[in-house]
Amino acid sequence: MEGTVRAAAVQAEPAWLDLVAGVDRTLDLIGQAAAGGARLVAFPETFLPGYPWWIWLDSPAAGMAYVPRYAANSMTRDGAEMRRIREAAARHGIHVVLGFSERAGGSLYMAQAFVSDTGELVSVRRKLKPTHVERSVFGEGDGSDLQVHDTALGRLGALNCWEHLQPLTKYALYSLGEEIHVASWPSFSVYRGAARALGPEVNTAASMIYAVEGQTFVVAPCAVIGPAARELFCDSEVKRQLLRPGGGFARIYGPEGSPLAEPLPETEEGILYADLDPDLIAIAKSAADPVGHYSRPDVLRLLVNRNGTPRVVEAPPEEQPVFPETAPAAAPA
Repeated sequence: MEGTVRAAAVQAEPAWLDLVAGVDRTLDLIGQAAAGGARLVAFPETFLPGYPWWIWLDSPAAGMAYVPRYAANSMTRDGAEMRRIREAAARHGIHVVLGFSERAGGSLYMAQAFVSDTGELVSVRRKLKPTHVERSVFGEGDGSDLQVHDTALGRLGALNCWEHLQPLTKYALYSLGEEIHVASWPSFSVYRGAARALGPEVNTAASMIYAVEGQTFVVAPCAVIGPAARELFCDSEVKRQLLRPGGGFARIYGPEGSPLAEPLPETEEGILYADLDPDLIAIAKSAADPVGHYSRPDVLRLLVNRNGTPRVVEAPPEEQPVFPETAPAAAPA
């Protein structure tokens, strides 16, 4: 980072299972963030077309009713919807990290797009291992999705949700010299009190710890559950008890764990802003750099395979056997 960067974290309700409306909402939030002076705006996990909350509320068989609509409203990385988002980033001169359900062939992936302030699609990464019941909807990424990018803002990386509880995944990103990290979350609305690991206390702490461990700024957008979500996903009182209103816990942390933005109430939609001063990274690194002076590579090292894993590999053409020339048959006596 060469200077202070103003960053924005979105706390908003998606346009559930409606890609057209969701892109319109995304463009509006990009414009708002740019008007607020941000040079980077970060969106929640699978903001387009919203997180598939049915997977936590009912059986896989019951959830099949949502599958065709969710797939049809998932976005491709090279379609018209992504072009609109890229054009908005260029028009407003702002970098965008967008969480979306990526449709590729017949499969879906929990993806994050990096779009530059000139509208370039720098890359798309996929969540390496969807969590628990997410695996009933989404496929996995691979080693090529461990990405940190040189941008005009600094070295920018991102992970989704409980990837922030994967120690080796985190260390792989720390090793790439990350300076600004986007930690995208879906909302902390389900199973509140019954499973603390899914709640805001643990998960906001995971964002903060990522900042402290990696000595990087963490911009943590988070979605909100509103009346539209409960109407769509909750057809019983039991489900309404499980999927609570709110769950918005967007945060921005400094590289030594300091909160840099005043949080919004969990039911309120809006944008958090913070000015990221690179001097804080130098101060934090001087105390602890786990991929530098605070490491012990003679004792512990991480092996990373950053290669992609293609589903189909063409075998080389078979070599035709070569037979020795046959001597002419002897003439009969």
